[in-house]
Amino acid sequence: MDAPDATALRVVDLDIQGMTCASCVGRIERKLGKLPGVEASVNLALESAQVTAPASISDEQLLETVAAAGYTATPKPQPGGSGSAGADDADTSAPERNDHLFARFLVAAALTVPVLIVSMVPGAQFPHWGWVVAALTTPVVTWAAWPFHRAAAVNARHGASTMDTLVSLGIAAAYLFSLGQLLADPGLTAHAMWGHPMDMSDHQLYFEVAATVATFLLLGRWLEHRARRSAADALRSLLALGARTARVVHDDGSVAEVPVDALRVGDVIDVRPGDKIAADGEVLSGHSAVDAAVITGESVPVEVGPGSLVTGATINASGNLRVRLTRVGEDTTLASMGRMISQAQTAKAPITRLADRISSVFVPVVLVLAAATFLVWWLAVGDLRGGFVAAVTVLVIACPCALGLATPVALVAGTGRGSQLGILLSGPQVLEEARGVDAVILDKTGTLTEGRMALAAVTVAAPSGEPLPAGLSPERALALAGAAEDGSEHPIARAIADAARAGWTRPSAAAQSDEAAPSGTLPTPVAGEAAHSGGAAPSGSLLPATGFVSSAGGGVAATVDGHAVVLGKADHLVAAGVPVGPEALAALATAEEAGATAVLLGVDGAVAAVLSVTDTVKPSSAAGVAALRELGVTPWLVTGDNAAVAGAVAAEVGISPEHVVAGVRPEGKVERVRALQAAGRRVAMVGDGVNDAPALAAADLGLAMGAGTDVARASADIELMGSSVKQVAQAIGLSRATLKIIRQNLFWAFAYNVLGLPIAALGLLNPMIAGAAMAASSVIVVTNALRLRRWGR
Repeated sequence: MDAPDATALRVVDLDIQGMTCASCVGRIERKLGKLPGVEASVNLALESAQVTAPASISDEQLLETVAAAGYTATPKPQPGGSGSAGADDADTSAPERNDHLFARFLVAAALTVPVLIVSMVPGAQFPHWGWVVAALTTPVVTWAAWPFHRAAAVNARHGASTMDTLVSLGIAAAYLFSLGQLLADPGLTAHAMWGHPMDMSDHQLYFEVAATVATFLLLGRWLEHRARRSAADALRSLLALGARTARVVHDDGSVAEVPVDALRVGDVIDVRPGDKIAADGEVLSGHSAVDAAVITGESVPVEVGPGSLVTGATINASGNLRVRLTRVGEDTTLASMGRMISQAQTAKAPITRLADRISSVFVPVVLVLAAATFLVWWLAVGDLRGGFVAAVTVLVIACPCALGLATPVALVAGTGRGSQLGILLSGPQVLEEARGVDAVILDKTGTLTEGRMALAAVTVAAPSGEPLPAGLSPERALALAGAAEDGSEHPIARAIADAARAGWTRPSAAAQSDEAAPSGTLPTPVAGEAAHSGGAAPSGSLLPATGFVSSAGGGVAATVDGHAVVLGKADHLVAAGVPVGPEALAALATAEEAGATAVLLGVDGAVAAVLSVTDTVKPSSAAGVAALRELGVTPWLVTGDNAAVAGAVAAEVGISPEHVVAGVRPEGKVERVRALQAAGRRVAMVGDGVNDAPALAAADLGLAMGAGTDVARASADIELMGSSVKQVAQAIGLSRATLKIIRQNLFWAFAYNVLGLPIAALGLLNPMIAGAAMAASSVIVVTNALRLRRWGR
């Protein structure tokens, strides 16, 4: 056996604990990047990392490298088929850390309130109040603020600095300076009396600064953790939607309930009304309506029956189903959606790189600025007290945390909202690509239409009203045509055969006149008996057919119920010896002008009918096209169908005739994409078939219908699980909204620091206000991003 290729790349997802700001992100990425062949993308909002590493680099090496940077890493559980279990176990440590933060905040707040009152309200002061305030402040700046000190110490051991370094230094400086003042002069506050306050200039105690800053920052950190977890809830809730158990039907007919982890491809499961379908599969028996909203975002249940494909985590709404499983575990649609969302949330959008570069140098610059502020105030101005307060304020107000959260929290919230709408992004870069789209190329079949051909009409007379030569009724014509077409796999043939099998019943009069007829056969109407409606097979069956022949041109011929039947275009009927007169050609032309695909039926050497087949336009297509126009996006219809069909579909959904291109081969779609790009347009391509894959790859943004082929889905940037054009508009709108939120967050983070640091250095800002502002900045950024969770509602 060959040894595994040591250079082969693999992707490892890690959960990382201990990060507090963008500086942490940059240091972990740099440390991991020093390993040969390793690239890492760290996400502060999700507290995770996606690492691409060669097979020669083990997981242990990655974990040790993160630990060497001062953080704790563990391999992240992969979303599996069960979903629920993975969701339950995915992030149990985050709520615990949040609870600890909240407990520290409550204790700090309870002790800080009296410290603040006594320190800031002269009338509340009493003899030796300084020692009492010092005693109350000590647990706040030690135990309550310990997360900041611990992180700062860990980073210091590795020669690094983060936001926690600034916070820890600011709190420690205010506390130790004040304690030093008391130790140097134990009687500093001995002369204060109730109702006879000290002059505030008589002491230089800043215990209230240390306590208040620690309390505000603990509150901000707790709110930030809570909001970040809320932003990532979409992925957790998605994975929790999977079924936990399934009823497996054994070969002897017995049914046993088993965990979903025990399911295997090929198992047959019994799905009762109200049950979740445990995994992807094909319906073997039964009919029901399935609620697929969790996957597609569409609230209308989908009717399913034998042969229908169903998806795991969807809900069986009515009838009993037997389903043979085709995908289980990590191969299910739900699991792949979880992986796509996780990868999109973990990766970095190009706009993130700017914040990362600034954050990497931000903390050292702030430390230098704080030292310079103190020295200038002390040496140049001669105000030691003012310099100390200004330096502490500079340390406290600096907030790389807001800068680090500006982009990732918005990406997490945006991709999470997309998953709820049935829109799956392949990566965050898609958001920036979608923002500038101003032209969308839509395929017809499967995109604007259902992709399933259906019989629209059976015409047995010319437009003038003159009956066609064979003189059959529509029912008899369809019965003969359906039986002949049943041997073909062509979509048009299937539509005709299915229509004949489904709903054309023999009237009771015909049944009464032929009680002795064998089951499944019908009396043959004579020529000219157009008004007679008999001659159809019983519902659910077809007339007997023999001698089936299919030609390369798409026509078929067979002997049905003793009659010579031929179907196809006019030249095929002529070649089969069936003359096609002007009345038949007129009926054929009328059907095609109406936007249908039409075939002629010949019976016993005479034209009997024109059968019109159409691909039904999706109910949501017109609304989707209208939504695209409202976004300023020009919709194009580019299809391989004939111009009449394309024009009819375009008119129905609201696409302008000048934006319709028909009769296009797959390479022609690519040419159309490139032509629009050459004209300066940002082009999105929407398709579902193998023939759409090249154009999906060539477009600036590729969107594939979730019901489309695997090739099309693999070539696309966005997968639309609802297979609706309306979701195209939603994807573009959500992308624009997410980028807008990111720009707002970055502006706020930059403006906050650009304005706040100079004000602090000039001594115009109280350290307590600075601490509140720093905590508020992170909360504002996260809360602004969470607005995306309500987008489109």
